[in-house]
Amino acid sequence: MNIPIVKPSQLAEMAFPKFTWRVAGETKIYLTFDDGPIPDVTEWVLETLEKFNIKATFFCVGENVVKYPEIFKKILAANHSVGNHTYNHLNSWKTDNTRYIENIALASEVIESKLFRPPYGKIRPSVTNKVLKTHKTIMWDVLSKDYDQDITPEECCEIVLKKVSKGSIIVFHDSLKAEKNLRYALPKSIEQLLERGFEFDKLSMV
Repeated sequence: MNIPIVKPSQLAEMAFPKFTWRVAGETKIYLTFDDGPIPDVTEWVLETLEKFNIKATFFCVGENVVKYPEIFKKILAANHSVGNHTYNHLNSWKTDNTRYIENIALASEVIESKLFRPPYGKIRPSVTNKVLKTHKTIMWDVLSKDYDQDITPEECCEIVLKKVSKGSIIVFHDSLKAEKNLRYALPKSIEQLLERGFEFDKLSMV
């Protein structure tokens, strides 16, 4: 499965119905951030969320948690949710199933969460049931594409604003690659979505 798209197709959702693509029946929307924690970028995200009094969910890479434990502690102290994004940001398509599961377990030693998101949105069907035994797999229905160097910050923001709906799970990245687009698109998106009457919340196992 490879889903690096703005909105997942119905076919993908039908093929993997046990994954969470949006929060059904909810009037809220859910900001998520992948790949951190990273110095400066993650801290700026936390400051931005605090400014708007918003809670979000951070899918963290285990090795980054080990490298930057104080930033990870700031995420927890601010009462955001965290999730497992593997220990080494592994691509399931290029990784042996046993090693992939072991890498998730290794990340679990430093990330106390039953939420999981596969890096790159890629996960082999042959490994999904094993993952679901220990974690709730969170996908998305809005991908900001903030990591894409070929789009402008304004286009990144426009993607979010056009695609979001009630119950949406939105993906941003607290990473160096995404930083240029993120620093513009995140606050602008939040401002306009609040003006539209949307409420934000963090994800949980419920």
